Amino acid sequence: MSETSEAMRKETREFKTIRVEVEGPLGRLVLNRPERLNAVNATVLQELAEAARWFDAHRELRVVVVSGAGRAFCAGADLKDSPAGEGFARSGKSWLYRREVGQYGLRAADALEQMRAVTIAQVHGHAVGGGLVLTAVCDLRVAAEDTVFFIPEVDIGLPLAWGGIPRLVREIGPAMTKELVMTCRRFSAAEAKAMGFLNRVVAPSQLESEVNQLAADLIAKPSVPLVVTKDHALTTLS
Repeated sequence: MSETSEAMRKETREFKTIRVEVEGPLGRLVLNRPERLNAVNATVLQELAEAARWFDAHRELRVVVVSGAGRAFCAGADLKDSPAGEGFARSGKSWLYRREVGQYGLRAADALEQMRAVTIAQVHGHAVGGGLVLTAVCDLRVAAEDTVFFIPEVDIGLPLAWGGIPRLVREIGPAMTKELVMTCRRFSAAEAKAMGFLNRVVAPSQLESEVNQLAADLIAKPSVPLVVTKDHALTTLS
């Protein structure tokens, strides 16, 4: 086997709630709880952080596409199985344990954001609450034109966690962040692009091909200035 074909061999790692693979310079991370619209629980968050470390171990990796299986990108925190949900609060676990689990979201978001590879969010269906935060941690964002976004945390009596407020402030500004978080209103992909949150909005049938082409365009660029640009953008916006 040649060095080139060896480098392009597909590698995967087994997780319970996500799928990950690397093929040469391109990686893919798929939220894989379609029966729950990819709602996020403690296991998902732990696995996202571990996946970020796994991706970083691949030195030739340049771009990672983040997407969701099934009908939605991510329906946010799974209130039936989440530190934010009533079931978890009534589980009998100690306050210290619950506080520790409550940090999983921030750690996962930080780990994804700080990966060396450039990340592209491929968003469809719904991106809700924590799912919108996961979109925000990606470097670039492409959404299907019928995607629905909203942040329902205030309506259900919770603050937006996982570093969501500062991340949204840096992307769309404080006024729009406060409006969307406080009102919990739904907004469209077109509005999300107009406020600067999305890079591109495309027809649902074109979403995958658009993201694949964007990934290919980035992979074709010189690697060092690409990574330095990502680092500078994060430093500027932090």
